[in-house]
Order: sequence, then structure tokens, then C-alpha cells
Amino acid sequence: MGILSSRKKKLTILNDVSGIIKPSRLTLLLGPPSSGKTTLLLALAGKLDPALKCSGKVTYNGHGLDEFVPQRTVAYISQHDLHIGEMTVRETLAFSARCQGVGDRYELLAELSRREKQANIKPDPDMDVYMKAVATDGQEANVITDYVLKVLGLEVCADIMVGDEMLRGISGGQRKRVTTGEMLVGPAKVLFMDEISTGLDSSTTFQIVNSLKQTVHILNGTAIISLLQPAPETYNLFDDIILLSDGQIVYQGPREHVLSFFESMGFKCPERKGVADFLQEVTSRKDQQQYWVHKDQPYRFVTANEFSEAFQSFHVGKELRDELGVPYEKTKSHPAALTTKKYGVGRKELLKACISREYLLMKRNSFVYIFKFIQLAIMAFITMTLFLRTEMRNDSIEGGGIYMGALFFGLIAIMFNGMSEISMTIAKLPVFFKQRDLLFFPSWAYALPTCILKIPISFLEVSLWVFLTYYVIGFDPNVERLFRQYLILVLVTQMSSGLFRFIAAAGRNMVVANTFGAFALLILFALGGFVLSRDDIKKWWIWGYWISSMMYGQNALMVNEFLGNQWRRILPG
Repeated sequence: MGILSSRKKKLTILNDVSGIIKPSRLTLLLGPPSSGKTTLLLALAGKLDPALKCSGKVTYNGHGLDEFVPQRTVAYISQHDLHIGEMTVRETLAFSARCQGVGDRYELLAELSRREKQANIKPDPDMDVYMKAVATDGQEANVITDYVLKVLGLEVCADIMVGDEMLRGISGGQRKRVTTGEMLVGPAKVLFMDEISTGLDSSTTFQIVNSLKQTVHILNGTAIISLLQPAPETYNLFDDIILLSDGQIVYQGPREHVLSFFESMGFKCPERKGVADFLQEVTSRKDQQQYWVHKDQPYRFVTANEFSEAFQSFHVGKELRDELGVPYEKTKSHPAALTTKKYGVGRKELLKACISREYLLMKRNSFVYIFKFIQLAIMAFITMTLFLRTEMRNDSIEGGGIYMGALFFGLIAIMFNGMSEISMTIAKLPVFFKQRDLLFFPSWAYALPTCILKIPISFLEVSLWVFLTYYVIGFDPNVERLFRQYLILVLVTQMSSGLFRFIAAAGRNMVVANTFGAFALLILFALGGFVLSRDDIKKWWIWGYWISSMMYGQNALMVNEFLGNQWRRILPG
């Protein structure tokens, strides 16, 4: 209401940033920490947080971000490594390639073949085979995956688990390369790479940047790579430089002219100093003075704003301003340059890819399911000794109450056996959010395989429980009622798995999910119709009785049992 003063403060991350990224040019994004490099890359990729206030616009070939699908046209490679630890490096890249598809490679290959026939050109056999292989859609093992593995130096660990905090896997530098390769296997034409050299040695960084340079130049692509401290030989591979400081562009243009710009400002790079290190230190307050050339004149700290204004008067800045003044004609854009399809492959292929990955993860986590079977078997033996048939009476109302307790205990055991879904779902949530935002697949394609593949597990779990306990406890001997109880408990298992997956997805971390899950289960138990009968529940809580999924399972088990022949003499109705 404006009565109290707000603690919010205005923080400018990027200020008056304008520029042009040209095709067939490899651009290096430099700047000290907290200069706005990541925010700039996110803005160009159309992935800015909606809570941020921003003005201006980003266009691709004259088209706004709302005229195509930027997530499919642009590959933003984050500095955070999020992967499923139980998958190998090859499987991670193969799944990414399978979801992203081949883009317009097939159409371009068909057009190339047509022109080759018209011009009577015979292509090189090896190159022809390679191009046809990378343009083939829907393949589980893609040639482009093996190519990227080789370029990134991941062949030695291709069949090793990626690993996580609890599972030993590849090293941190190799995990960083997997993050890069996950997007390189796709058909994106624009690459925005954020701090890809973290954890890598200089030779590996040089090899990756060199291969990207060849790709960008040959395929007429576009790439901006953010590096913190590139080696001189890596720096020399780039065509253009963007230097950021305090959220402003200090320089943007060809690499050859960057030193002459700073020399015109009175700062010179020493002969034995790396140019990249010089560029990041020359705008720093504590390092700038050592590069001051005019010793006969008093030194004064030159701010990033002054550098930015001086760049507008530099010949490179003038050329850039003139180019920005002329709008790009949309008619010059190639139809295949910008992607308008939301997903790389069809729904059927996406579902098949997600099912195959989920099945693979179930095999890798087989110990969890074996442990659940053992746990359920132990609980079944305990239940059989507690509710032994010879001690159970079915000739009185009191005996019926004990049978109700046995049914309720079985229902609870089956329900709690699915509680492992919380931790298993939360462990995969960060990877799901990343791949969903990158439009690898829609949410339903991720959720549906989990539900489908858990159905056979549910049948096995319920079979173990029902066939061990049913006749030992002394339920109605009619085999039809046995299979009805079996079906009811299968449905309860599916309900509990879905409930715990929902709790995990809503909580998003273990603390919140366990707290919310405990509260939800308390409500289910209290209002399920057994702890409190329907008549004892207050009218303002009766809604909890009708939405409790336990109530329907509990009532179904009771009706199935107590309408049997052995209870008719006690319950004649």
C-alpha cells in the first residue's frame, strides 16, 4: 500500500546494450565477474526471468523472439552441470540427439543432392555417407553423437556413468564437456556458451573452440562463447570481441582493433601480457593504473561509462552505429534459418525416447525395487503372524473389527511401499526442468512413461502381498474375492505412486516434500473412514472424507470381504 518503505533496491544489470552478432563469426564474450555476461546471453536466448524489468528488443534476421521458437533455434549452454547420474556419457548425448532431432538437415541434404545432379557433381563418398547419416531422423545411435564425443575428448569416458554427489562418475571437467556436448548434438544454428572452460585444461579448451570455429565458418553459424581467462592461443581463434564491464559494452568488434582502441584511451597491453587478461583488468579500478602509458600526465581512473562513450567515437563503434540504424530486411532471411516447430521430432518418437530412458533408469535402480520386494515380504510375514487364521474369529462383530484392522494394515503397507517415489522423483527434477525449458520434450512425455512402466511393478508387489497373506489371515475363501482384493490393491498402488510423485513435484526438495507429504498422509488417514467413521467427522471436514483416496480403497476392501459367504450369518443383510 506504500505505507512502509520497501527494502527493494533497483539494480541495473545491463545498461544501454546494443550490437550485432554476425554469422560465420566466432565471438568471445569477456568481462570480469558480475559484469552481466550470463544475463546478456540469457537475454539473447530469450530466457530472461520474467520478474526482471527490461526494455528494448532482440531480433534474429529482423524477426522478433515471438515470431519463431528461440529455444529450438538457439542452444544456450549453461555453466551449471545438470545430468542424470545413472546414465553414461554416450547415453546422455544420444538421448539429447534423439529428442532434438535433425532439424532441417534432411531438407537441406535433399536440396544439395538435387543441385549436385543438375551440375553433374559427384560428391566425395565419405562426406556423402556422413551427411546422410547425420540427416537421418529417429535413430537411437547417431553418427553426430560419436563425432561430438570425439571432438570434446569424451571417448575415453563414453561408457562411464556421469555420476552425482552419491554416485562416482566422471571428473568435473568431463562433466562440463558433457553439458556442452548435450547441445552440440542438436541442430541449433546459434550457440551461446556460458563459461564452458571451467574445469578444463587449456589444450582441451583450445580443441573445443577450434572445432566450433570450423563449424561456424563452414556451416555459416553464429556463436558467442563466454570465457573467464582464455589462453593466448585460444583467444587468437576468435573473430570478434565483446567486452563487458559494469553492465555496459566497452568494446564490440573485430579482434584486430581492440588494442588500438585502448591505446587511443592511453592504455597499452605489455608485450608479455595475454590480451584477454589485459582486457579484463584494464576496466578494473585496482589494475587499471599499471597499463597507463602517458607517464608525463597525471593518471585518472577511467570508468566503464567513459570507455563506452569513447567507443561510440571510435571508427569501429561508428560503423556499428551506422549498421544498427538500418533495419534488417526480413526477406533476406532463409526459410530454414529460424525454427517454427516447437519440438524436434514427433510425439511418438518423443514418447519412445522417454520410455527407453525410463526403462534404462529402472534397470540401473533395480536395487530399489528389489529392496521394496524384500521389505514387502517381511511385512507380509509379520502380518501373517499378527493376524493368524487360527486366532481370527469370524463369528462375531468383534472378530469383524479385527478383520477390518487386517485389511487396513494391508492397505497402509501397500501405500507406504510407494514412498520411495518422493526421493527418486526429486533427484530427477532439476534435469527435467532444464530439458523441458530447452523443449526437448513436453511434460506429458516425461510423466507418462513413469506411470506406464510402474504398472508391472505394481502387479508384482501386490501379488507378493495378496498371495502370501490372503488365505493365511483367513479372508473369504472365494477365489473371485481374492482377485477382487488383488485388483483393488493394484489400483491403490497406482494411486499411492501418483500421490507421492505429485508431492515430490509440488515440494521440489526433500524437506518441503517430506513435510507436506506427512501432512497430506495425516489428512488421508484421519479422514479415510477407518480412524474416524463418516458419522464422527465434523460437517466442515466432510469434504476431506470425500476427497480421501484411501477412503475409496478402504470401502472397496470392506465391501469385498464382508459381503462374502462366511459373514452372512453375522451380517444377514
